Amino acid sequence: MIELITQPWSWWFSGAMIAAIMFFLLFFGQSFGFSSNLRTICAAAGLGKTNKFFDFNWKSQIWNLVFLVGAILGGFLTKQFLSTDAPVQIAQSTIEDLSKLGFAAPESLQPAELFGLEAMFSLKGFMILAFGGLMVGFGSRYAGGCTSGHAISGLSDLQIPSLIAVMGFFAGGLIMTFLIMPLIF
Repeated sequence: MIELITQPWSWWFSGAMIAAIMFFLLFFGQSFGFSSNLRTICAAAGLGKTNKFFDFNWKSQIWNLVFLVGAILGGFLTKQFLSTDAPVQIAQSTIEDLSKLGFAAPESLQPAELFGLEAMFSLKGFMILAFGGLMVGFGSRYAGGCTSGHAISGLSDLQIPSLIAVMGFFAGGLIMTFLIMPLIF
């Protein structure tokens, strides 16, 4: 009988897989980033006729759309066949830090106070998710790419703008965690 995987895989396995994928992408002259998928989808839908940003040869990015579909399919398969309802093992110090911010002991990787249906349909939860989505969209466009594009692809390609963007992402994450989150919760 196959034992179900109930905890996230080790960081080193993910790191090795990301390194292998980046090697092949760089070898074949491609770059990686999830926000570029939205641009490709918009270009394929014909928005290049009304906006110059979407006017490019989107067919050259079909591999990126296949990667997006694979990520969605992989998440679905993992949820359906490789997970259980067992709580995720989180360090006690993390649970204590989360409780100081007003979060209950987490039963999954996504806190119910942020990602549960009750939170999403409350005014506060909807505003947090809508504003967060707006800021992520604006930030990834303004920075010329998303966190995965800059931190994984840009840094492995030794791009200085990606290093600056990643430092900004980390600074923003620290500000959010230690200054803004305590005010919200």
